[in-house]
Amino acid sequence: MDRVLSRAGTAVAAGETARTDYDGDQFDRDQRAGSSRVAGLSTELEDISEVEYRQLRLEKVVLVGMWSRGPSQDAEISLRELAALAETAGSEVLDGILQRLPHPDPATYIGKGKAIELRDIVKATGADTVIVNDELQPSQRRALEDVVKVKVVDRTALILDIFAQHAKSKEGKAQVELAQLEYLLPRLRGWGDSMSRQAGGQVGGAAAGMGSRGPGETKIELDRRHIHTRMALLRRQIKEMAPARKVRRENRLAVPNVAIVGYTNAGKSSILNRLTGAGVLVQNSLFATLDPTVRKAHIPDGRDITISDTVGFVKNLPHQLVAAFASTLEEVTHADLVLHIVDASHPDPEGQILAVHEVLADVPGANEVPELLVFNKVDVAAPDVLLRLRGRREPSIEVSALTGEGLEELMVKVSEMLPRPPVRVDVVLPFTRGDLVSEAHTAGEVVSETHADDGYHLVADVSESLAVRIGEAVVAP
Repeated sequence: MDRVLSRAGTAVAAGETARTDYDGDQFDRDQRAGSSRVAGLSTELEDISEVEYRQLRLEKVVLVGMWSRGPSQDAEISLRELAALAETAGSEVLDGILQRLPHPDPATYIGKGKAIELRDIVKATGADTVIVNDELQPSQRRALEDVVKVKVVDRTALILDIFAQHAKSKEGKAQVELAQLEYLLPRLRGWGDSMSRQAGGQVGGAAAGMGSRGPGETKIELDRRHIHTRMALLRRQIKEMAPARKVRRENRLAVPNVAIVGYTNAGKSSILNRLTGAGVLVQNSLFATLDPTVRKAHIPDGRDITISDTVGFVKNLPHQLVAAFASTLEEVTHADLVLHIVDASHPDPEGQILAVHEVLADVPGANEVPELLVFNKVDVAAPDVLLRLRGRREPSIEVSALTGEGLEELMVKVSEMLPRPPVRVDVVLPFTRGDLVSEAHTAGEVVSETHADDGYHLVADVSESLAVRIGEAVVAP
């Protein structure tokens, strides 16, 4: 466990991410740091509420991992990632255990003996939370809590907590809350008889009159109904936001779009900042960026393009999040090219590539978009890992967002892989339609442009929609 918790080779190494001049002022960094939890806060404070206390207090956690097949190195890498997730959520990792079983124990997940050993570790370290590197069944979580006597959190709840902390936009907050409620619904738990209490005969209100008084709902039934009502409201709100997103997307249709996807902390935001000067938050933590960002860039063949940054993925990404963020992930399906950013310095980049492909497989149409693998952090990657990655069949390129190595070649590759405008126009436009000439330069490829006596003589390759508008404005002979 010392080797696991040393963080060597993990997705988040010791120290802060180095930044470049392309990363902007990073105002979001100060805002996030100002609301982070702190270590060593006294537990004797009585003038703050429990909620305020938990927002400040740095939780002390013990990690639990289990693997049934494969080498122990894979299990250690996965547990290192769990430690990175825990620290991103605002926790201090004290210890951890790894258990090898052919299949999870149906009662306590790790078995009775290991659960007792975990209880002793929790007591010795003074931990107040146990984080399990898997999604637990409600009965498994309850049974494990009964043994260790502290709060037990599974991997899914941990990722949802990180998303809840980092979401800023109205749509992002609604998507995260919907995912949290879907996770919570089958896990409602009460103590003693609290969840079987009935609301009473007057639950419908005195005004309801005769025929409405009865045993009423139990408390757990009432909570479930409230959750279902809130989920329906959130789904409606997310659906109502779709038209505005569609309008913004249609406004960008005239310009080729490139979508950036990849594993969390692979360097997607750093590359976006390098290519566009977007100033998006760059931080050495998992899921630093949640809300999508769209910026304009210029490629070597003269065209302007838009580059969309999307939320990072992770192995075993909770299905609730994939469903809740479906509207955000739709940006990938409307792209002309996908830049799949891969952390070449990670000990298991192939596993990260597979995890991203598994998530995109759940997004209809995403696998039909051309993909370019971008191996980032080559300045610190191991030579044998790079050699292995070069053998992949997909189109690929090697870059470093920190040093700028390979980024010019990346833009050349992007211009080569983006589809060419399908329609050739050879027309004379009136001098009053300079807007169409400008749009041809921006979204298409201008072969020649000369000034005739009666207007602009334009030869260009453009999109079908722009060709129609140019045809309507052509100077009559």
